[in-house]
Amino acid sequence: MYFQKIPTLLVIGLSIVSLAITGYAQKRDLKAQAQPPAPTTTPQERPRDVPYVPTSQPVVEAMLELAQVNKNDVVYDLGSGDGRIPITAAQKYGARGVGVDIDPERIQESNANAQKAGVTDRVRFIQQDLFKTDLRQATVVTLYLLPEVNLKLRPKLLQELRPGTRIVSHSFDMGNWKPQRTVQVGGTTIYLWIVPKQ
Repeated sequence: MYFQKIPTLLVIGLSIVSLAITGYAQKRDLKAQAQPPAPTTTPQERPRDVPYVPTSQPVVEAMLELAQVNKNDVVYDLGSGDGRIPITAAQKYGARGVGVDIDPERIQESNANAQKAGVTDRVRFIQQDLFKTDLRQATVVTLYLLPEVNLKLRPKLLQELRPGTRIVSHSFDMGNWKPQRTVQVGGTTIYLWIVPKQ
C-alpha cells in the first residue's frame, strides 16, 4: 500500500517544485522588465579636447534665449557634460535636444539627469567625438569649448549646418567670423552666429 502511493507522491512533489520554479522565473522576468535598460557606453576613444567645466544655469538660460530656441528646434550641444543645456531646452522650450560628449561618465550622468527631469522622450545623449558627429539635423548648436577647438570646428559647422542655424558659444569666439550678437551674463560673454547662405 505504501509503495503504491510513492509514484503519486513523486508526481505531486515534482509538480509543486515545477510550479515554484516557473513562478520564480516569471517573477524574475517581470522584475527585469520593470527596470529601465542601462545606457550603454563604450571606452573613451581619445582624450577630451577641453576640461569638463559645467556651464552655470543662468548662462545656460541666456544661451538658449539668445538662440531664440522654440519647440520646433533641435538643439545639439557639443561637449555636453552633464546634459544641462539639452535638458533645459526640452524642459523650458519643448525643444528636442542632442548632447554629444566623448566621456562615458558624462553620458551616464546626462542620461540620469534627463530621467530625473522627465525629458527622456525629448533628449538623447551620444558618446562620440564631436568632430565625427553628423550635425545636419541641428537647428541650434551650443558650444563651451576653447578658441582653438572652435576654430577647428568652424569649417564643419559651415559645411554641415543649414543656412539660418544658430550657433551659440559660451566664452569663446570663432576668430575672424564676426558674431551677430554678443551678450554679457555675470562677466561671461556669449556669442551668437547665424549660418549664412552659401
